[in-house]
Amino acid sequence: MKNIGILAIQGDFKEHAAIVRRCGANTLEIKTTYDLDSINGLIIPGGESTTIGKLLEKSGVGEKIVELYGEGLPIYGTCAGAIMLAKKIIGHNQYKLKLMDISVKRNAYGRQAESFEKEIYINVLGNDPYRCIFIRAPVVESASKDVEVLARENSNIIMARQDNLLITTFHPELTDDLRIHEYFLDNI
Repeated sequence: MKNIGILAIQGDFKEHAAIVRRCGANTLEIKTTYDLDSINGLIIPGGESTTIGKLLEKSGVGEKIVELYGEGLPIYGTCAGAIMLAKKIIGHNQYKLKLMDISVKRNAYGRQAESFEKEIYINVLGNDPYRCIFIRAPVVESASKDVEVLARENSNIIMARQDNLLITTFHPELTDDLRIHEYFLDNI
């Protein structure tokens, strides 16, 4: 059985853990570098990216995640997690892991009041649309040729993968649809 670590220092980690368990995997809350030792994959949840970044840097967990990525650890980032994985954050000089060759813009759709839901067809998930929930969501403004774009909302990249990295700028953990988490787990 797969052991999936969920970064549990800030954000909606409990919602991710519930979905991962429904998909048939074990979950471990990741708060320290030692917690990372026995996982097969890692999810970095949504939350407040500046706070997550400060906590990753201060605790040394960020440095250990970068090391494990280099050893092949699959990592999935949602919303703020996608921001953490980006090589560049437009207009901000906050801590980031700099793993995925993308540039992201934080809060690209606006404030909390501009949050929305939209049904989007995502080819890797089959023929049924996926209900995407965007809450103060970032957008991927640019991606290198090494990044495979999996979904867009209008012209904005909202789901992508590169090597053992997966990102969504929306919140699949807030739906009952298991397909994105299953996609991540199937690729471990």
